[in-house]
Amino acid sequence: MSFGFDLVATDGRARTGRLTTSHGVIDTPVFMPVGTQGAVKALTQQQLVETGARLILGNTYHLHLRPGEDLIARKGGLHRFIGWDGALLTDSGGYQVFSLEGRRRITDAGVHFQSHLDGSPRFLSPESAVDIQAALGSDIAMVFDECLAYPAEPAAVAASVELTLRWARRGRTRMLALRAGAASLGPDGQILPPSPLVTPAQAQFGIVQGGVMPDLREVSAAGTVAIDFEAYAIGGLSVGEPIPLMYDIVDQTTSWLPVDRPRYLMGVGTPVDLIEAVARGVDMFDCVLPTRNARNGQLFTRDGKLNIKNAQHAEDDRPVDQACLCYTCRTSSRAYLRHLYVAGEMTAAILNTIHNIQFYLDTMQAIREAICFGRFAAFREAFLDRYERGTP
Repeated sequence: MSFGFDLVATDGRARTGRLTTSHGVIDTPVFMPVGTQGAVKALTQQQLVETGARLILGNTYHLHLRPGEDLIARKGGLHRFIGWDGALLTDSGGYQVFSLEGRRRITDAGVHFQSHLDGSPRFLSPESAVDIQAALGSDIAMVFDECLAYPAEPAAVAASVELTLRWARRGRTRMLALRAGAASLGPDGQILPPSPLVTPAQAQFGIVQGGVMPDLREVSAAGTVAIDFEAYAIGGLSVGEPIPLMYDIVDQTTSWLPVDRPRYLMGVGTPVDLIEAVARGVDMFDCVLPTRNARNGQLFTRDGKLNIKNAQHAEDDRPVDQACLCYTCRTSSRAYLRHLYVAGEMTAAILNTIHNIQFYLDTMQAIREAICFGRFAAFREAFLDRYERGTP
């Protein structure tokens, strides 16, 4: 496989490393912009590259429903279909399926659900999630897991952990069979033939669940590590639990994961969350916040969040962030950005998104540099103090 991970430096529990994929080497800690349907909302691939993005995330559930993995495979895979030369991670679709409350039925075999597009009946299993992602041709594929909402009863969390582990074993078996060009068994004992589609040299990440219960997190981590994935993700957080509790769970979970494998915190979060999770040993992140908030007129700066729609910016000639070198801050005033937003111009979403993605990626670069020079603790303190106390 072309996938690999090398630690470059550590500073306390914070780490920086290099993630090798068939579509390039990515420095970690890394933030992945979310490209749900093969596109990061409001940005072209060229604009993404200009922000410094080298790894983006695609949504298996949405791409399976539309346009379908078979079509994407016929067009040469997701990289070629969307015109992206960088690395791609695809989720398993589990979170989206489980969010369809009232329109899905969970069994040991998998999940029966209705498409949110047309109501058609669908089925997703640990094996089919592997096959779909193989057809998409991403560099990193996630296993199928169950994500519970917060709060959840201990018995429900325990059952979910066991189900996720059973699914993880089946997903791993299917992945290894595809790599070997061999058949494998499906959920009902039926023979699943080798994929007729070109199977990429994908890395497969296992996912640790367990809610906010440390004992169940430890069980999930131990069981997932025993299956031996290329890397490990922490799922089931940022679903309504208090932020300090989320940090505690991340802190404990990373201590149970291998030092020589990447650690990915799924669906998190704010700039503060990224720094706090890096301090606890996390290497990879994704979140819709920078793009979604940009479309709603909220911009991230070193001095905190700025709501560009506020009237106070109507005649403000300053850029969003005077220390930022993104295209938006080099060319557009706050007054102009507010005008675009109030006027409903689509350019507002484009310029706002360019800035927010650039801010997130610049923050990650600053984190990496601080770790390399052994000054992460000082960087963390200074960043958080300015971000939380500043006035943009």
